[in-house]
Amino acid sequence: MRLQWIPTDKKRFLSLLLLADEQESMIDRYLMRGTMYAAVEGEQTFGVMVVVRQAQNVYELKNLAVDPAHQRKGIGKWMIDELSRICRERGANTLRVGTGESPKTLGFYQNCGFAECGREPDFFTKNYDHPIVEDGVTLRDMIYLEKKL
Repeated sequence: MRLQWIPTDKKRFLSLLLLADEQESMIDRYLMRGTMYAAVEGEQTFGVMVVVRQAQNVYELKNLAVDPAHQRKGIGKWMIDELSRICRERGANTLRVGTGESPKTLGFYQNCGFAECGREPDFFTKNYDHPIVEDGVTLRDMIYLEKKL
């Protein structure tokens, strides 16, 4: 498997992106300014992610999605490890991510070396046009996590 840079036609992966961020208008806020990568093998795409440079030494992961048929096989962690390497090579020392309060998602990022660093109250209720429910949890606050590179 390899990580492939996707410079154009990013919306062709919308069905995958919507797995991680279920409102297209929210994806539109970061998709064009972000750098997209896909986890591919041959002609098959297993997952995608979008990262945005926030400062000279800080990148923020805006979207990470793995095809449901390939989840829980280490692909997401591998993608974060590869992204961490790329960010370090570009001089970054911090990788951030914002996510909802779903225990499964928070646990995934913590297992990848992220630690909670902040919270934005009512982010999901203010920015989405419908309630976002993940693993039975109605998301309200955005939880920010950081990983030192």
